[in-house]
Amino acid sequence: MEPERLAQFKEALEERLRELLGEADKTVTGMADALDSFPDPTDRASLETDRNFMLRIRDRERKLISKIKEALERIEDGTYGICEVCGEPIGEKRLLARPVTTLCIECKAHQEKLERLRGS
Repeated sequence: MEPERLAQFKEALEERLRELLGEADKTVTGMADALDSFPDPTDRASLETDRNFMLRIRDRERKLISKIKEALERIEDGTYGICEVCGEPIGEKRLLARPVTTLCIECKAHQEKLERLRGS
């Protein structure tokens, strides 16, 4: 991959990482609010439901943060954009759609087919 294009992917990944970390900080700050400000049980239950939903979203984002950091490491060590299964370059369209991917489209399709056959 051309160095200029690699730099663009790196910049986009770093920007997304900053966004996700900022959202995580907002959630932590928001969670610090005391439930005592909602004396009505229905309001408290609604708040708890909203918080649980938010925590599930943040957990998914936490996993994405980890994948972004791994992608940035691959950029640094020169393996970004190379399929970890077959060693072939990952198509740029695939990287644009899923910049944290480690598999080319063919290997990912094969992996998904195996998962369906196993019932996973």
